[in-house]
Amino acid sequence: MGLLLDVEDTAVTRQTAEALTRVGTVAAIRLVALAVAEADDNQADWLQTGVHDALAGTGSVPDVAAACGKLARDPEEAVRRGAADIWAWADGTRS
Repeated sequence: MGLLLDVEDTAVTRQTAEALTRVGTVAAIRLVALAVAEADDNQADWLQTGVHDALAGTGSVPDVAAACGKLARDPEEAVRRGAADIWAWADGTRS
């Protein structure tokens, strides 16, 4: 979480979000979702950019929508909220 919400270095935020999104597991996306829920507007922009970079990059694209779908039933409200944002970002990448 410290890397995802680094207030001193937005490049770290972006790169960490991108790396976790490329992993694409529910656990990895859950971390990003928690960060999204806690992020200020600037951090959220960089998190979104990292997610977009992972999905728009070359190579295999993880099924982030499936992970977000599972996280939509997470008991923690912040995770559900963050996952909904990531799902919207992923949907926007495909458009």
